[in-house]
Amino acid sequence: MSVTRDRLRAFELPEYAVTLRNAGVAGAGGAGFPSYAKWERLEEVDSLLVNHQESEPNYYMDKWLGRERTAELTALFDGLLDHAFDRIVIAAKATDREEWLGPLENETNATIYEPADLPVDERETGIVVAYTDDRYEYGMESVLMRLVADAVMQGDELPMDHGWIVQNTETLLNVYRALADGEPTTRKFVHVDGRVPTHRFLEVPIGTPATALLEAAGRTDGIDSNEVLLDGGPGWCFEIDQSPAAFGVRKRTNCLLVMEESVVEENRLGSGGRVNVLAPAAWKQSAHETEPTATLEPDRVEVPLITNPDFEGVVTPSEPIVQSGDGIEAGEMIARPADGISIAQHAPIDGTVTGVDERSITIERADTSAGGELDAYHVYWTWCAECGRYLPESQLQAVDPTEFVCHRCR
Repeated sequence: MSVTRDRLRAFELPEYAVTLRNAGVAGAGGAGFPSYAKWERLEEVDSLLVNHQESEPNYYMDKWLGRERTAELTALFDGLLDHAFDRIVIAAKATDREEWLGPLENETNATIYEPADLPVDERETGIVVAYTDDRYEYGMESVLMRLVADAVMQGDELPMDHGWIVQNTETLLNVYRALADGEPTTRKFVHVDGRVPTHRFLEVPIGTPATALLEAAGRTDGIDSNEVLLDGGPGWCFEIDQSPAAFGVRKRTNCLLVMEESVVEENRLGSGGRVNVLAPAAWKQSAHETEPTATLEPDRVEVPLITNPDFEGVVTPSEPIVQSGDGIEAGEMIARPADGISIAQHAPIDGTVTGVDERSITIERADTSAGGELDAYHVYWTWCAECGRYLPESQLQAVDPTEFVCHRCR
């Protein structure tokens, strides 16, 4: 624990954002915005709000991670406290406390706030678990900020304008992996629900085709003409405009839903395309997998170059640094951050690049069943020590044996 704490506290504050950008960390739910953009404002904030609300009735990934990945999350919080934040507030539902929150409360030695005690006292320091009532809209960032931090965001204001960074629990596990272990974000926890024979809770590589998730949930007959495939949970989802074979799981994909077209049309909200068929009681009555029961290993992945296409114009798609025919290994960078708000993308599987276009990079899994080796072609890339940009060695100048500087920063 102390090793992780010391490693995290060795970071200069600007290094957090650079590391998260290069590791490709994006919001693991909701909008899927590049996380580093929040952490770039670390010097302006003093509080971290952990959205542990599980804002859909069929979601379990954050609750499960809080209980089963307690050590990693506690190590992250311990390393960030005092160095980066004065307080870390974990906002969870009181109804989840008995089954899910005990380990996190005990390991963090947190101060407890009951729903009636909110908002959290602004003088509070250290780790706090703030319990709320069982209302799914509390998972919305702006609502949770008002409830827990007594901060009302108006217009274009963001939590950082009020001294807070907000991240959900799965995102913070990816933050931990990036900061403590140098691991990029290449995998995702996803539910499959709706008109499928079996609700599933799966761990999958980023870019896993929707067809593989549907098959795991018992839908092997494809999507009918009167059905719609949606990205998100029943209260906050959006229609997917690609075929199930072409859609690859994104870093923000918490759930894949199949719904009847008439139900979707009746429950669209406004012009933004959001669909809300929440009816929590109905979803709660379903039989749910409450922990990951399988890890899918698809033969092909479609890695998106932007986590949420609705942000294109604000967020810049990643720049591919591979081409068709390249052999790559899992974890290897395949697209670097572009100019503007942008993050890196990494290979979720070993294999060969079979397609690169403006939307995604396709990778076919390597066949090593006969003992063959991956036919890889690598160009040496590394980071500019000044700006963090990822470039080929030929575009960098060595300033010492382990540090390189790009032409912009010379």
